[in-house]
Amino acid sequence: MLNTSITVFIGSIPITLRTIIINEGLRRRRWTIAATSLLIAASTHAGDSHQYTISVDASLSKMTVAARFSTAVTEISARSEDAPQILDAAYDCDAGEKLDTRGRRLVLPKAGITCLHYRVDLREGANSGRLSRILDPANIVVSPTLWMWRPRLSAADEIHVQFRLPDNVQVSVPWQPLNDVDNSFRLVASPQSGIAIAVFGAFDTVVVDVAGTALRIAILNSRSDVDTPAVAEWVRETAGIIALAYGRFPNTSARIVVIPVGVSLWGGDSAVPFGRVVRDGGETIELFINEQRPVSEYYGAWTATHEFSHLLLPYVQRGQRWISEGFAQYYQNLLLARAGQYTEIHAWQELVDGFERGRQSAPDRSPNAATADGERSARMKIYWSGAALALMADVELRRRSGGGESLDIVLDRMQQCCLPSAGTWSGVDLFRKFDTLVDEPLFMDLYRQYADATGFPDIRRLLEQLGVRAEGGEVRLSDDAELATIRRALTIPDPRTSKRATDER
Repeated sequence: MLNTSITVFIGSIPITLRTIIINEGLRRRRWTIAATSLLIAASTHAGDSHQYTISVDASLSKMTVAARFSTAVTEISARSEDAPQILDAAYDCDAGEKLDTRGRRLVLPKAGITCLHYRVDLREGANSGRLSRILDPANIVVSPTLWMWRPRLSAADEIHVQFRLPDNVQVSVPWQPLNDVDNSFRLVASPQSGIAIAVFGAFDTVVVDVAGTALRIAILNSRSDVDTPAVAEWVRETAGIIALAYGRFPNTSARIVVIPVGVSLWGGDSAVPFGRVVRDGGETIELFINEQRPVSEYYGAWTATHEFSHLLLPYVQRGQRWISEGFAQYYQNLLLARAGQYTEIHAWQELVDGFERGRQSAPDRSPNAATADGERSARMKIYWSGAALALMADVELRRRSGGGESLDIVLDRMQQCCLPSAGTWSGVDLFRKFDTLVDEPLFMDLYRQYADATGFPDIRRLLEQLGVRAEGGEVRLSDDAELATIRRALTIPDPRTSKRATDER
């Protein structure tokens, strides 16, 4: 178990907890302990820096935004086509003139503007989403794509945002925090892989340390009670598993949002029915939990480990997500074994079963074709083709180097050079980059051989060499196999790359 501190925010005041002490005289989401502050320094840059001040009223109904641009901007837009519906008014505050909209763009004078004021109906934006029906009314969820009107950002540009909030109102946004004391954030160019969410209101914010990285967790409130300390501990433990890949958490400013949904959105009785990574303004991991199930059951779900594993790669374009989904499938099973939550044989059972589902899925399509077409019938091909290539690459790196190289080490080097990434990567870009991180190229050969080939990568011979045999669907492991040593190494932490993580567990 990680021996780390937990920080809980009361309003906007950060509080570091060595031991959580509940004060029964306060409302259930407040803890008493000595206060401290958490500062994250902004990185220097050479582009434009725009300043936004955003105010929200106590009823969480209205938002007022004042923006000052470092140079005159000639284009300002919102990302959602529905944004004009909740825009009350927008003004060029230097000229004092009201600005009209054309679609999701503001109509600006030819010379541009350097100052913008606008108001939005925040509650209406929140009510358009289905989460508003199940969450406690004291917190609302609404995407910045609806209320953030801004200029286009180049790779060097950034926006500094400061929120002015009433007492007992917090904010969680996907942007990099600059100063937790005054709710300031830094927004830079990023992939736009989905619709990021912003949360306003009375919810719990917890900061946990994982392998030296402070992870910010927003735990929303449903109409049922949520055990915040226990949920935060589950997230901390699960995030710590990812550090077993190479000793660090992949992103030092990732945000985690835990959303209690019961069974009302997905049905069924799963403890963690859904999760996703949204790379939009920053990297956010959204974990949907069934708060009606005991937290102990969350540990048995692989959903969170799968989503955290996505952070080991940059955002791969959606038409080739068989790579990102496959690598996440591969690592979720290896890392759960390294953490001791899976036995070695159980991890291989999960992998072999997944490979078989992938083999049976859309046999007439290649991974690229199946993913580009978005065929639901090819879902297992999309989720397991990349896992097969990850296994091939990992074993070959270890075999030819005598254990000196591995996929862990490649991803370690990738993180040091390139993550988090502001851009969207193609499969070719990613595999070419991987080849620059190893002594002898490997990844592009695998890509050329399998990305556009119909069927499923044939890994039967490789599994036999590893000593992994399926008899009647049940996996057996043989330690006499040619590559059995490599197989065993896959499911135990590598002391060269995981020392920090294992020291803290």
